[in-house]
Amino acid sequence: MELNSKIYVAGHKGLVGSAILRALQSKGYHNLVLRTSSELDLRNREEVYNLFQQEKIEYMFLAAAKVGGIAANNDYPADFIRDNLFIQTNVIDAAYQFNIKKLLFLGSTCIYPKFAPQPLKEEYLLTGELEPTNQPYAIAKIAGINMCQSYNRQYGTKYISVMPTNMYGPHDNFDLKTSHVLPALIRKFHDAKENNIPAVEVWGTGNPRREFLHSDDLAEACLFLMDHYNESEIINVGVGSDISIKELAELIQTIVGYEGEIVFNSSIPDGTPRKLVDVTKISLLGWEAKISLENGLRSVYQAFQKEYLIKQ
Repeated sequence: MELNSKIYVAGHKGLVGSAILRALQSKGYHNLVLRTSSELDLRNREEVYNLFQQEKIEYMFLAAAKVGGIAANNDYPADFIRDNLFIQTNVIDAAYQFNIKKLLFLGSTCIYPKFAPQPLKEEYLLTGELEPTNQPYAIAKIAGINMCQSYNRQYGTKYISVMPTNMYGPHDNFDLKTSHVLPALIRKFHDAKENNIPAVEVWGTGNPRREFLHSDDLAEACLFLMDHYNESEIINVGVGSDISIKELAELIQTIVGYEGEIVFNSSIPDGTPRKLVDVTKISLLGWEAKISLENGLRSVYQAFQKEYLIKQ
């Protein structure tokens, strides 16, 4: 990408999209196409095609998606598969129809088989049963990856698919009904501290292990891959190490300064036992994550206090 290339960041208000936008701006990219969901409904084919026709986009980061934690996936399965399929189909096909130079599609490591060997290698995709709690989302994302690969094979396009591990960062979703585990724990411990609640409930046993990648690290990886990766095969982005949910809860408890008790509710399913990605492929290209989990959590909690609480 040249500094004056026309670049579209789809989903620039979200956790990943906002980080990609910050990374682009910090490096001097200025010819950026941005639309909020109220300005452009990516589920609407006509609106998407009109945008591509008007803007003459050269490069695109497809970070727009309907995402959520276990509760949201369980309550709204039809929304997750329908909305993501619409978004991907419209945008990927428009990218082909209007001859963009390159597209980066965001997948997710939660779409690997539930019981795949650890750490997760790229070739494990579609080799086993999916995690039931997010199957509609996973199927939609797998379709998006396959669509990128199929367009590359049939039309010679340059569409790459990136598989980030669990994400966190500023502008995360802290709604307890729809958020992922890390922001949900930040919110729970903060609320408990502010309201002098004696105990915080954490869903599950606390035994599952998760890897967490700061959104600013992912953004740097996405810009790196846009310049250095052209293969159809998916590529993992992660830190290469994980932590148990129990350890995560205790770390967040310390950072927030909550002095009460942690209670694990084992009646709620844990989900995938472990999810650690193999980062050999991207490491060999010359990229690695730089933000430690503790430092990242401290910065996110500070951002939460400044940004999220102002809205209350």
